[in-house]
Amino acid sequence: MTSRAAILIVALGLAGCGAASAGRSTPTTPVRGTATNAVHSSATSADGGSAGGAVSPTDNGAVGAAGADPRARPQVVEPTAGVQAAAVTSDAPSVADSTPVGDPNAHAPSLAEVRQELRQEAVAATVSSATYIDPLRYVSVWERTDQGVDAAMPVGAPILAPCTIKILAIEPDWYAGQPLVYWELLDGPDAGKVQYVAEEITDIAPAGTILQQGQVIARYAASGTGIEFGWATLNGITLARATTGYEEGEATPAGQSMRAWLNSLGANAGAG
Repeated sequence: MTSRAAILIVALGLAGCGAASAGRSTPTTPVRGTATNAVHSSATSADGGSAGGAVSPTDNGAVGAAGADPRARPQVVEPTAGVQAAAVTSDAPSVADSTPVGDPNAHAPSLAEVRQELRQEAVAATVSSATYIDPLRYVSVWERTDQGVDAAMPVGAPILAPCTIKILAIEPDWYAGQPLVYWELLDGPDAGKVQYVAEEITDIAPAGTILQQGQVIARYAASGTGIEFGWATLNGITLARATTGYEEGEATPAGQSMRAWLNSLGANAGAG
């Protein structure tokens, strides 16, 4: 009996020691995002730490639901030498695929076209005291006044430059398949004004040519409807059409002005 009582006392003593050890055991390490970790956070707040359940340094920045980590996860791209990068695609049209602005078929004018336009450019002529010569000194018959002054000449007779002039352009089919040439006066009191001669003419000086006083503008052709000599505008329209308009056979103010101008040079063109 004594032995049994001793064994029982030893067993009870050992059991008591185990219970005491269990009460003094070290708490387990909290696991991120677990209930244990949440208890730790609450305790921290209660101790005067971060308010409102703020994450303590031991939480390693964990927030939100268990296991969630909103922090960015940068990835390093390691390109391979010699390998073309993948093309970036999107639903938006690329610059290459977009419709070009303006006319895609437009092209620069040729050098010949540019030279032709430059030849037609008017000159900034300065009015001077230079005098003119009669450009129609070889007229054999003076005819009516209309847009200009009509006349007839011997075949091959020249129409002369009344002063230094610049040939601006030639219209090859102005009336009944016959041409018109117009020029700018570069000297005298009418410098900057434009004149023309049309219809029965040939051997016309090229556009862009600078002629000196007395040089040949054109010659009277072998056939046609006679010549018409008058005032014009810089774009080749007769002054009569550009101002008062013209009906066939009408004596216009522009035509009457040209007849007076010719008579002032001794042309004896009459009243028309």
